Amino acid sequence: MPGLTTNNPVTSEATNSTSISGSAVNDSANTEQLNGVVDMARYALDDPAFQAECRRSLDESGVLVLPRFLLPDAVDAIQQEGKAQQSLAFYTQGQHTAYLKPKDPALPDTHPRNYQVTSSKGCITTDQIPAASALHVLYKASPVHRFLCAVLGEQALYEYADSLSSINLHYASEGQELGWHFDNSSFAITLLIQKPAGGGVFEYVSNVRDADAGDMNYALTGQVLKGEVTPEQLSMEEGTLVLFRGRNSIHRVTPVEGDTTRLLVVLAYNTEPGVALSESARMTFYGRLGDLQV
Repeated sequence: MPGLTTNNPVTSEATNSTSISGSAVNDSANTEQLNGVVDMARYALDDPAFQAECRRSLDESGVLVLPRFLLPDAVDAIQQEGKAQQSLAFYTQGQHTAYLKPKDPALPDTHPRNYQVTSSKGCITTDQIPAASALHVLYKASPVHRFLCAVLGEQALYEYADSLSSINLHYASEGQELGWHFDNSSFAITLLIQKPAGGGVFEYVSNVRDADAGDMNYALTGQVLKGEVTPEQLSMEEGTLVLFRGRNSIHRVTPVEGDTTRLLVVLAYNTEPGVALSESARMTFYGRLGDLQV
């Protein structure tokens, strides 16, 4: 994802998840709060024609970019929250394959299936985002849910059943990056909150593999990993919302340059209720298990 997100390594560890589909209650209150977070004059989230246009764009290109989605005051507030909470971040650095799977011992280390890339970042989790944050308003607002369901073609979206995984704020300081990879999830939703002075560019190559058909396309993946393919780049300013289908499109974030930390929010949803990120994944990404929503 724009962000190394893996929504699929999950286990059903709770049964009381909150549905955040388009049929949410207290709709007027949701909309009133959202008016202070999202530029609703620019983006008519409940307009069927706009929803259809966004869905066509996502289906055709695998990516939807909505610049200035967040209002400037909301971006500023989230930046300040992120800086205040950065001391709580859990930092990870390690190597992984583009397929986010253990090495295949039957293949050499130089094979695209086994080739190692580096990823490093810091992260704070849902329970570390201040309760009054605009991020909670955005995540739960019914107009946003209706829009996402319409664009993604989902009947309903659900919060994670653990207290860590629904909203993550990622920190990338100088030299930190996300290596080339395919997502395990079918979609990723991100918001750029703070742009670095240099680097930190999201790059991708569309439709490299067909995971559902079992076609890993090692040849093209290997060319990407060797730098023999020129990737597309997303130009994002602060406040931009991005929906990206990264299951079959390989992507990365280039190393950050300069003293300004890149801040990126990942909004994670499930298409089934009562699902928590697996314990192993929570320990890997967050260094702790958190609580289950029971």
